[in-house]
Amino acid sequence: MTSQPTDQVPDQAPEHTPDRLAEQYPAPPAHPPLFPPPPPAGKKDRRVLRAALRWTAAVVVFAAVGAGVAYGVTEQKRSDLPGLATESDGRWEYPTIVRPPLPKDAPAAFAEDNLREEHFADLRALILPAPEGAEEDKALAGKDGWLPTATYLKTYDKEARSDLAQSLKDGGLRHIAARGWTMPDGTHTSVYLLRFNTGAFAREYRSQVNQSLATVVGAPKFDEEFSLQGNADAVPHTHLYVYGEQKPYGKERVRYAYVEAGDVLALVVQTDDGHGSAIPFRQTVALQNQLLG
Repeated sequence: MTSQPTDQVPDQAPEHTPDRLAEQYPAPPAHPPLFPPPPPAGKKDRRVLRAALRWTAAVVVFAAVGAGVAYGVTEQKRSDLPGLATESDGRWEYPTIVRPPLPKDAPAAFAEDNLREEHFADLRALILPAPEGAEEDKALAGKDGWLPTATYLKTYDKEARSDLAQSLKDGGLRHIAARGWTMPDGTHTSVYLLRFNTGAFAREYRSQVNQSLATVVGAPKFDEEFSLQGNADAVPHTHLYVYGEQKPYGKERVRYAYVEAGDVLALVVQTDDGHGSAIPFRQTVALQNQLLG
């Protein structure tokens, strides 16, 4: 697929108007706390209970999967992003991807005067669209595009859900939007976007997930997916954390990644039969990262 040159694409998607978005998605409460409260003292450390699990977070550098592909962006322009589609190396063919418009006078997420690192664009429009040939997962469509917290929590093992639910309740969660799809070869992808009151709350929640050793359903043991080589290819102001299931795999192989991007935390989960290429996973995470940058 050939993407349109960025200098020929309108700066905003025409079907959305800033005034309409401002009416549908009002600004957050006037004075939410800027930083999350400290965790309660005396809570039993689950790491002691589950020390047998080997989890290692990796801040990942995504290797380029084709000439002319850039996973980072150097300028925060609200322009089209490439679908990164070819038939030669296993990448999926995504539709032309457009960052959604901002409400009138709203700053970008990482503007100097946006201390809370808020994404004022419609969260549902920040989710990566499904690639060509995919069958969408209706269970993740939610009501009017908003996913219930209980549905998101089903991504994790049952033992972890109660603690995570409390962390979300205490941690300033505002909305969850999601999308999922299955490709013809059976590879399934789920993308969750969690919006918090501020970027500090979003980072604190991801830290709590990591410390609690909450495991994704179907893969109780994880290890770092890529070598720890810094954060050079993440979009500026964002961070990537990537995990992969340890062998022997269960019924399916599971990979997943977190994208920290201001007040939004993205979770990308992908499962396959254990024989597929890692390229679609890297591609999906990279594109979602760009949409949030």
